[in-house]
Amino acid sequence: MAEILVLVDHADGVVKKVTLELLTKARALGEPSAVFIGAGYESGTVAEKLAEYGAAKVYVAEDKELEGYVTAPKAELLAKLVAEHAPAAVLVPATAEGKEVGARLAVKSGSGILTDAVDVSAELIAEQSIFGGSTVAHSKVTKGTPIIAMRPNATSPEAAPAAAERVDVSVDLSDSAKLAKVVEKVVLPKGDRPELTEASIVVSGGRGVGSGENFAIIEKLADALGAAVGASRAAVDAGWYPHQAQVGQTGKTVSPQLYIAAGISGAIQHRAGMQTSKTIVAINKDDEAPIFELADYGVIGDLFKVVPQVTDEILKRK
Repeated sequence: MAEILVLVDHADGVVKKVTLELLTKARALGEPSAVFIGAGYESGTVAEKLAEYGAAKVYVAEDKELEGYVTAPKAELLAKLVAEHAPAAVLVPATAEGKEVGARLAVKSGSGILTDAVDVSAELIAEQSIFGGSTVAHSKVTKGTPIIAMRPNATSPEAAPAAAERVDVSVDLSDSAKLAKVVEKVVLPKGDRPELTEASIVVSGGRGVGSGENFAIIEKLADALGAAVGASRAAVDAGWYPHQAQVGQTGKTVSPQLYIAAGISGAIQHRAGMQTSKTIVAINKDDEAPIFELADYGVIGDLFKVVPQVTDEILKRK
């Protein structure tokens, strides 16, 4: 079977869910080989997790220098692996960093890149959500090694144990790869809620929430569902919720199993970041709000009455 490289997204030895999704998709395309760059391979449960989800081989680059610079070293290591092993494709997460690594790799390897894919066929034809999510395109790379950036939550991760044979690799970095140096890393406080882009359920609030204090009812519903909390650009710009929770074209792109939009009108900027969600529920008192055109289920009503009732009902059934 043809080898499919999968870039591992991790944080200090903890493999992120999107990596397991990529390995699952890679198994349908060929034989998955994970690429782990940075520290933490031995300290965490990385090897076990990658083996559990089907990595036949794991290329490990633990050189600290690779983490000392921004993005470029990862692309150079991947370019070396592509040149040496000629994989059928390279899958990277469609995160801000993943897409930049993929773009740099495309330039270095003379290959085409497809971003924001929500599916990939056995023929390596990617399904993409483009033009702010208003159009679905099917695209195929025609030159070089296909590099495909897949959205988190586009594939349900499925375990399929494999050997995960470790292969240590390294690369001599070019001077250009060292131009942007990491001088400090700040770890944001992490709460009990799942990370926004990886959550299977997201509850978002918009302009209709009215204030930062009122986001408490959004958080209560999210906690009842074990969900992440999102916000529209209007809510973020008003200072009601942190920027890292913004869902939309200039924020984060999510594709959960369930997306609940409360007090969000549904402007194209917001829709671009969430309309690939599997099931969308909209709560808005304006029956002409654009969000209802996209929603699978719509509740026309005051969110300050509807959301607490929904939260109470969920808690009763737990």
